[in-house]
Amino acid sequence: MMKDLFSLEGRVAVVTGGSRGIGKMIARGFVEQGAKVYITARKADACNETAAELSKIGACVSLPYDISTVDGCREFADDVTKQDAAIDILVNNAGAAWGEPFESFPEAGWDKTMDLNVKSLFYLTQAMHGALKKAASAAKPSKVINIASIDGIKINPWETYAYQASKAAVIHLTRRLAARLIEDDICVSGIAPGAFASNMNKATRDDPDQVAKMIPAKRIGCDTDMAGTAVFLASRAGDYVVGDTLAVDGGVAYSQCTQAWG
Repeated sequence: MMKDLFSLEGRVAVVTGGSRGIGKMIARGFVEQGAKVYITARKADACNETAAELSKIGACVSLPYDISTVDGCREFADDVTKQDAAIDILVNNAGAAWGEPFESFPEAGWDKTMDLNVKSLFYLTQAMHGALKKAASAAKPSKVINIASIDGIKINPWETYAYQASKAAVIHLTRRLAARLIEDDICVSGIAPGAFASNMNKATRDDPDQVAKMIPAKRIGCDTDMAGTAVFLASRAGDYVVGDTLAVDGGVAYSQCTQAWG
């Protein structure tokens, strides 16, 4: 019973923002577990380069798109489903952040962040719904995994207003989508990463030792921490996880003591 619990052999997965950072960690984990993986990113060169790298391990296809608009989401979904009509796994990972003081925080930064992090997540899931439903059954549900952040669970000191609001929205939207899509044998869940080195999380990338001091586990996240969680949720092992968002953060969100008064 346990032998193939975490296998993704024969499954087809889509990972947005899959060319780098957390998306690449997840895409690699899926490929290593036997899935055929489509990755997308706005920058074609980076997307193609990552797909070529992962194709040395297994099946990885690059489809560069800008999914920050509803039209972009639908065009990408059409392209994927022309090649594979049934999709087992969708990982909504593509995201943006914007930091600026409260007094000058711009509408452009707000809209860019909220559109990609929340609106595009919803509309790509909507566009992929038919393909996810086609692959799904009660015995083998399809999966949607939304990448949130611990910044949606607790605030951080940075003035990233739209980002933190968007990730809180992703966590609640995950619950609402889960309530609807479980009717179609599609399990929706989420991951809330903490400190992982990436171009978006430059503090962790540039000074991991300093960041690690603020984490109960005393280290930053590594590739296998993220890949392992995503594989769990995507595989048969995660079939009974519906609507929850798992914090993968070394204890920052739920296991960190605050300084006592007095």
